[in-house]
Amino acid sequence: MRIAIPMADGRLAQHFGHCEKFALVDVDPVTKEITASTEVEAPEHQPGLLPPWLKERGVNLIIAGGMGSRANSLFQAASIEVLTGALAETAAILVRQYLDGKLVTGENACDH
Repeated sequence: MRIAIPMADGRLAQHFGHCEKFALVDVDPVTKEITASTEVEAPEHQPGLLPPWLKERGVNLIIAGGMGSRANSLFQAASIEVLTGALAETAAILVRQYLDGKLVTGENACDH
């Protein structure tokens, strides 16, 4: 399983489409261990680009602060699960919380 987290200044970016990088974290869902982690530069912002771009990189799940409803729909259509409303933490903390069933999500920080 591969989890993508939009990053800015080393923490979760609250506005998904305008992040600097993506942390791509590979996890074993059975052992609940992180098996690999890397950061990649985000492509230049273009509507509709990120769902196929992340799908090509093997992403199954996105942990986000905020994401517009159209983007969320495009990810769902690409069979990528989306969790919004996460706090601005490091990728390692967010993934660990997710694996432990303790990821706190609140209000979607994006309203478009």
